[in-house]
Amino acid sequence: MLIEDIMTTKVVTVTPADSIAEALRRTRAGRFRHLPVVDGERVVGVVSDRDLRAAVPALVTDDAEEYLEQIRVDLVMHPDVIVAHPLDPVEDAARLMYEHKIGCLPVVSGDRLVGIVTETDVLRSFVEMSGGLQTGSRIEIEAEDRPGVLAEIGEITRRHHVNVASIFTTPAKRPGRVVLVVRLQALDLRPIVRDLKAAGYEVRWPNPLGSAGVTTP
Repeated sequence: MLIEDIMTTKVVTVTPADSIAEALRRTRAGRFRHLPVVDGERVVGVVSDRDLRAAVPALVTDDAEEYLEQIRVDLVMHPDVIVAHPLDPVEDAARLMYEHKIGCLPVVSGDRLVGIVTETDVLRSFVEMSGGLQTGSRIEIEAEDRPGVLAEIGEITRRHHVNVASIFTTPAKRPGRVVLVVRLQALDLRPIVRDLKAAGYEVRWPNPLGSAGVTTP
């Protein structure tokens, strides 16, 4: 999945010369947490709702609105913008957000703003890629990290006429081993779990204390 598949293309923006009051109005109207700051079509900054709230006087008076109308966005925005490209993989966006502790990425093509992707967009995409929005069940398997493991597990599920919705892998705590999280389009996993164990795989989930539909024998 690419960023262009999940990004918002109708982006609400502000300019450096816009007032904080105007930026607040736009975030509240659209329930946005971030606004790209643009000069023409070029991104020159990002301002968050937190930045805007921090600029609001602690003691709200009758002239607070007038005060906010006089403060420009470029005084509170973050000018060092981390951006993404529409054809970047979604996991690259997740890595950038995680590493830099940011909640959005303006998406640019050349110097032109073409979209925005947020942490909510990325989270939803991972839920979709993991099969979490589909009906089915989850198996977690620890196996030797070697070629052919995925093919062997796929053959076991094929024998039971079960489709694989998704597979994620991660290194196991023990050296030379890998954990596979497999989401299957099936409700009763007991026959598959039985065959996996017979083939020498360690099934970490479901476990013998699981619910009736997935309890291992």
